[in-house]
Amino acid sequence: MTGTLLSLGHGYSAAALARRLGPDWRVIGTTRRAEKAERLCREGLEALIWPGEDLVPALSKATHVLASIAPDEAGDPLLAAHADAIAAAPHLKWVGYLSTTGVYGDHQGGWVDEATPLAPTTRRGRQRVLAEEQWQALAATSGLPLHIFRLAGIYGPGRGPFEKVRAGTARRIIRENQYFSRIHVADIANVLAASIARPDPGAVYNVADDDPSPPEDVLAEAARLLGLPLPPEVPFDEAEMTPLARSFYAESKRVRNDRIKRDLGVRLIYPDYRTGLAALLREAG
Repeated sequence: MTGTLLSLGHGYSAAALARRLGPDWRVIGTTRRAEKAERLCREGLEALIWPGEDLVPALSKATHVLASIAPDEAGDPLLAAHADAIAAAPHLKWVGYLSTTGVYGDHQGGWVDEATPLAPTTRRGRQRVLAEEQWQALAATSGLPLHIFRLAGIYGPGRGPFEKVRAGTARRIIRENQYFSRIHVADIANVLAASIARPDPGAVYNVADDDPSPPEDVLAEAARLLGLPLPPEVPFDEAEMTPLARSFYAESKRVRNDRIKRDLGVRLIYPDYRTGLAALLREAG
């Protein structure tokens, strides 16, 4: 299968999908920065600077669209500027919107799935709910073949705990009943590619691995793999953190991933953080 993917806000996850699709696909990526546009071109992609350049010509050619641009208080800035052009794009077979499992809010360590009511407690989560609603409203009025992917915490090459553990700056922050779900970026690409191969407009998918775990367990595993001492424990109430870091601890939940397996036939490459971290260390040499 081949096509033309317009990647709106071409970032870490979208780049993994582009690699997964391979050279037979035409990939057009948007970015805010000229230096990143130049890098995308060196990697064999076509690049547009947005906001700035006109997206309509690219939309007129796209068979697939992946939207990764972060929302703001007004929702998705892309839709504010180009909802009509997206709805009128003539060749679209699949549209993917990358959201977050933060839309579910806090469940005190309990399980959530795609049918769980959305009840975000953070500003970022509320913005994502608004953006999801805007995309769904556009799909309802235009027939846009929309798919929403709620991503758990993303890790992968360049995004792992090893650097902090090696530097001795990692801390195991302990809070009772604190669970996070995670997903390796290669598995995000697998899920997106599986959905492209098996479109189901209107579908919503949780993208998470099989093993939601306390964050301190991940740091302990990283230290074990490196053969280094365990990072020190710090009670949550005593930990010095930025407001952003502290906000990640405001919600605790475990995310079910049955739908990506059942409906898309996905078999995770890295079903838990242990296999994922071990692979990152091997790949880093």
